[in-house]
Amino acid sequence: MNPTAQRIVQVALLVVGTILTLMAVFLFAGCVKNDARINANKAVAVAEVSAADRLHAAVGFFTPDGKFHSPQLGLLYPTELSLGERISVDYDASNPDGLVRPTGRSASLAVIPVLSVIVGGWAVVAGLMVLVAELGRRGRGAHTAVRAQLPSH
Repeated sequence: MNPTAQRIVQVALLVVGTILTLMAVFLFAGCVKNDARINANKAVAVAEVSAADRLHAAVGFFTPDGKFHSPQLGLLYPTELSLGERISVDYDASNPDGLVRPTGRSASLAVIPVLSVIVGGWAVVAGLMVLVAELGRRGRGAHTAVRAQLPSH
């Protein structure tokens, strides 16, 4: 691999790592913002889990005015919930069909996944950078060996 191509690939890898990091940071910032919106106008209700898997959960609950709500986007921080379970939820009273989370859960639950994405992403980028550098070194070494075998005039 010639030095120019190697440099382009390495810069592209750094850009990918940076974008991945920014995406993870913005994801965490979004969690913090959602929590702040709930906390600014918080109401509490008992909800029933109507659907649940490892990464998603849907709930339904009644607000004090007697209206039933089931947020279309589901529940924030939905891990470890099971179908039919009754849980306490915090929700934004001004938008009960919007932001809803299980009581006691917050953006702090997103710290480990976000850090895992950042560390894992940079580990892959670093591995690829080393591979590209090694390919470049081997390519230049082979090129130098061929030059050494050519007769000089």
